[in-house]
Amino acid sequence: MCGRYTITVTLEELMVRYMIGVTNIPYHRPKYNVAPGQMVPAVISDGRTSRLGELRWGLIPSWAKDEKIGSRLLNARAETAADKPAFRGPLRTKRCLVPADGFYEWRTEPDGSRQPLRIVLRGGGIFSMAGLYETWTAPDGRRISTVAILTTEPNELMAPIHNRMPVILRPEDEALWLDRSVRDPEALRHLYAPYPASELEAYPVGKAVGSVKVDDPSLIEPLAKS
Repeated sequence: MCGRYTITVTLEELMVRYMIGVTNIPYHRPKYNVAPGQMVPAVISDGRTSRLGELRWGLIPSWAKDEKIGSRLLNARAETAADKPAFRGPLRTKRCLVPADGFYEWRTEPDGSRQPLRIVLRGGGIFSMAGLYETWTAPDGRRISTVAILTTEPNELMAPIHNRMPVILRPEDEALWLDRSVRDPEALRHLYAPYPASELEAYPVGKAVGSVKVDDPSLIEPLAKS
């Protein structure tokens, strides 16, 4: 799964990267420990223009009776999303990009301990995780917009770490993912291939990342070798 990630760039950098002229994000600061339930930046298209806004991480289906279901729908398996009631509608018409510059995963060590690692692009930079979004109307009239991140099989780098990884889109595939006129899930299936291991790298970080209360630059510092 993908349960923590980073987006440590400024709002201006996000707007330049995605060529966004208008944003619905009133304030954004670099985030070093994005966790489920938090508001996260996302790029959404209405078919004519793209905009940058915020979505709450943890998808609430439009038919849900209770918003608590969102805590269980953080990720959607790309291979089966088209068959799942919570995801098949958004997969057809409500796809988005979730910008990131790294994500965390925990590797089980020989002694049974768990070592957190940060996975990034070689050379750094922003990448887009494939997301599905939905807007839910609460009984009291509140409208809550939420997102789930798609996951796929691991590449050679990730396989020893975890059995899933986020679907990372190449920049040239982002427009297709956002294109609302594409409603056939089969036309998107090739995008779910694991991102090439040769273009990613992983490095160990301190265990403080395990606490959602900690969110500062020290979390992304490589762990000092003993």
